[in-house]
Amino acid sequence: MKVLMFGWEFPPHISGGLGTACYGLTKALAQKDTEILFVVPKLFGGEDNSQIRILAANQVINDLSPKESKMISKNISFIQINSSMLPYIGQQDYYNIIHKQETIKQEGQKFEFQGGYSENLLEEVERYAFVAASIAKQNDFDIIHAHDWLCYKAGVIAKQISNKPLIVHVHATEFDRSGENINQDIYKVEKYGMDNADKIIAVSDFTRKIIINKYQQPLEKVTSIHNGVIATENNNTHQQNSLNKKIVSFIGRITFQKGPDYFIEAAEKVLKKDKSFLFVMAGKGDMLNKMVALVAKKRISKNFIFTGFLSQEEVNKLLSQSDMFVMPSVSEPFGIAPLEAMQNSVPTIISKQSGVSEVLKNTIKIDFWDTDSLANAIYAVGNYPTLSKCLSIQGKKEVVETTWEKAANKIVDLYKQLQK
Repeated sequence: MKVLMFGWEFPPHISGGLGTACYGLTKALAQKDTEILFVVPKLFGGEDNSQIRILAANQVINDLSPKESKMISKNISFIQINSSMLPYIGQQDYYNIIHKQETIKQEGQKFEFQGGYSENLLEEVERYAFVAASIAKQNDFDIIHAHDWLCYKAGVIAKQISNKPLIVHVHATEFDRSGENINQDIYKVEKYGMDNADKIIAVSDFTRKIIINKYQQPLEKVTSIHNGVIATENNNTHQQNSLNKKIVSFIGRITFQKGPDYFIEAAEKVLKKDKSFLFVMAGKGDMLNKMVALVAKKRISKNFIFTGFLSQEEVNKLLSQSDMFVMPSVSEPFGIAPLEAMQNSVPTIISKQSGVSEVLKNTIKIDFWDTDSLANAIYAVGNYPTLSKCLSIQGKKEVVETTWEKAANKIVDLYKQLQK
């Protein structure tokens, strides 16, 4: 089975769980007699291509004919003309400009990408989709698999060029990221991708319900396949930190979706009873400055640390010194971080509003908004050794069974269904 897979990031250059998930999944699929061509906007160096072929969109030479360009034009909102972005002003004018300036040729044209999540993200998504047409034309594959909204348009256009079936893999929705105050442009891209997909993979039943109810997708079109965690030989024991404090870790993007403000609210309540706790918030995001100000306002800075973004090695080091891991997400489609914590024998506390809560038993589950219960759970894990030890031992045993291989088996079955 040959798979053309579109993704936006790939380790080691990642900003969140999407890249980690893509790595774990492709690694598992490669063991299932699946040949994967994984497309990213650009390569930064150090990507592991030992089991898959990784292609950078900025290295692809456009070879579309005028007819093929016309076919995909109605789906592209922006296109690069003389190194600038030209708004789509109507199909006929669009083609008049292209032919007049001769910037889109049958060969020799490349497009530049910053990669990551720049201020020109929507423009890059459109360029990436345009390049996807040439990629689909130049490569042989059986199925198209597009990860998250950034890649949905690329997947749809590859489908139009190749007439091959398309799967869109929903790792998060705009409702997870923004609540009800959604970005309509992103919502439209998400719905467009889902409407044109042959099958939709949701990373949890939690996400599947959102897809069906908010994006009006048929029940039979959406399949829940839970994420996994890459198996390691990690036998780290807890390392006492030099501050002699009980470390409570929050690791993830500091955004609305992850509930960092609830973590801080709970921290304040715990510290009113017990000053022996140290709260660590690792990551970056649009709420970082606001959270720093909130900690200062609550006068708990002596027991609170912001680390900024951490590499995987740094995350493992933090976990080795953590007494517990907390994920108070407001809306978490899945949540790989708790699995990584449990793999490191770290007791976990997670919100019930998360996909991973569907598969985990040996963790404490709370409603994200219930900061009293969250504070009580943190205090209990930190002060009752028997509870902490039980969560640590049983959690690690449980996570061994939560593998990417299980996810890969289900996805291969889905591939085969679409080939019939």
